[in-house]
Amino acid sequence: MTFEKKGPQNTEQCIDLALQAAKERGIKDIVVASSTGATARRLKAYAGEYNIVCVALAYGTREPGSTPMAGETRAELEQAGIRVVFATHVLSGAERGLSRRYKGVYPIEIMADTLRMFGRGVKVGVECAVMAVDAGLVPYGADVVSIGGSGGGADSVIILRPEHANNILETQIREIVCKPWEV
Repeated sequence: MTFEKKGPQNTEQCIDLALQAAKERGIKDIVVASSTGATARRLKAYAGEYNIVCVALAYGTREPGSTPMAGETRAELEQAGIRVVFATHVLSGAERGLSRRYKGVYPIEIMADTLRMFGRGVKVGVECAVMAVDAGLVPYGADVVSIGGSGGGADSVIILRPEHANNILETQIREIVCKPWEV
């Protein structure tokens, strides 16, 4: 399925499609990108049925020493059974610091830009699933449903078998359930 436009107006339908895909395919693990926790909060009712992992923005991504997710929101999600990951982003992290300083192009940034050709939410979905498997919060070697967005809310859902970051090129994108037409 494709959405006419990217953005948060697609969030509810993305969540519905992610849950439907997980149910139809017998997938028990759902990864959701959620900077503030608002998108992850919409999955609270399903935390008993699925292993839901929220991947938030790492501390320092936007401002040194902070993250957009309030501590109360993190506590609310964790109390509901949603596990929250704050970690260096697999497809930027330290490499972005090098490219900013030295004005070069680096392999991980090329990989991220290639995934963005499918849409920012698809790239985010891959990145967050790899981060979740690296954190040990989704089982290694299993397919997961991953929900990503283009900046606020969700507009993409993918099914993939993520690999650890040290073996990221073995990640298998099984299906793009939905994404925006425009990237």
